[in-house]
Amino acid sequence: MKLVTGGLRIGVSARLAKQALADFGAEKVDGLQVNEIEELWHGVKPPYLPLFAWLEGRAEKPVSSARAPFRPVMLAQPLEEGDLSRITPDVYAAEWKWDGIRVQGVSDHGVRRLYTRTGEDIGDTFPDMLDALDFDGAIDGELLVGRRAGEAIEPGSFSELQQRLNRKTVSGKLIASHPAFIRAYDCLVDGSEDVRSLPFRERRARLERLVAGSLAGRIDLSPLVAYDTTDDLMEKRSLPPVPIIEGLMLKRWDSVYEPGRPKGPWFKWKRDPYTVDAVLMYAQRGHGKRSSFYSDYTFGVWKAGEGGDELVPVGKAYFGFTDDELVEIDRFVRRNTLNRFGPVREVTHNAEVGLVLEVAFEGLNRSARHKSGVAMRFPRVSRLRWDKPPREADRIETLEALLEP
Repeated sequence: MKLVTGGLRIGVSARLAKQALADFGAEKVDGLQVNEIEELWHGVKPPYLPLFAWLEGRAEKPVSSARAPFRPVMLAQPLEEGDLSRITPDVYAAEWKWDGIRVQGVSDHGVRRLYTRTGEDIGDTFPDMLDALDFDGAIDGELLVGRRAGEAIEPGSFSELQQRLNRKTVSGKLIASHPAFIRAYDCLVDGSEDVRSLPFRERRARLERLVAGSLAGRIDLSPLVAYDTTDDLMEKRSLPPVPIIEGLMLKRWDSVYEPGRPKGPWFKWKRDPYTVDAVLMYAQRGHGKRSSFYSDYTFGVWKAGEGGDELVPVGKAYFGFTDDELVEIDRFVRRNTLNRFGPVREVTHNAEVGLVLEVAFEGLNRSARHKSGVAMRFPRVSRLRWDKPPREADRIETLEALLEP
């Protein structure tokens, strides 16, 4: 029970526990997926007897009694060159890809919650955003920090947003200086109606009406990007109107909202191909004023091995983060040390537990000296991805695709 509810101080994610329950019940419940467990999770309480009775085939599926539950999110596939011919205005809508935190804002009969893409409730960190959920329904969008400029909300940088992340308490001063808002791009529930099975075109119309009815002024629409050809899109992708845009999102007009990462309905087309999400594997103390901090980091990406996927080192970085972020990483290293090799610490890095770093680099070379077969030029940490589980970090194939033939 403590394992499933997170009551033990060990590195087991809630998602892993839910996957275990789905695997456990698969023999008795046909077609059972982890997303079905996840949707029930907020509406069942310890000791979970109705849930286990259903999974064991002894009872009907329990009815969730939770207000404002989390719905598993839909994710996009990276756009590949072979997919470009499929992108036409009559088939795919285009939106900007905002560099914030993916969130789900839910308001259900007065109960308001704000979830991350993994289902973590972050409402306590963003009480101002909870107050702004003045509608009945559930929306999908990007959490940003910004300021109102006339009728529009002007987004700030990701580093400004980071000032508000991972805080147990938030001061009124910080809320005033770094106000949060949601740039909405999908509607999951409209009033009491679940609209995820509707095509995106209809969900977008519902979203427009829902946002227009909000009086708080902290939710706006992610604008659609007009285009005629893929050349138009390429030009817009390379010259976005604001720096916080990291590319484009492409969504089929007829796509339903399907949990997971299906191939084809949604694509993400990042502006900068020389950025990867890697997992921190080893850390070493720095020099000079950083001698008391673990500030030199070795990171890796996933690669298929004999025993399954494994992380292989692809580079080292020792700058790109702020002093405040250095303190956060140092704390993570000390709390998650597995082994010590002289001055080097090995930190926890598996599919479920670890720290994902967004690493920027100028180029890539083949290297026989590294197990991964690649070496980065000028790597640096561009941001910390506390919101992203290690299993979603990039694979070695992503880097190999950047190598010149």
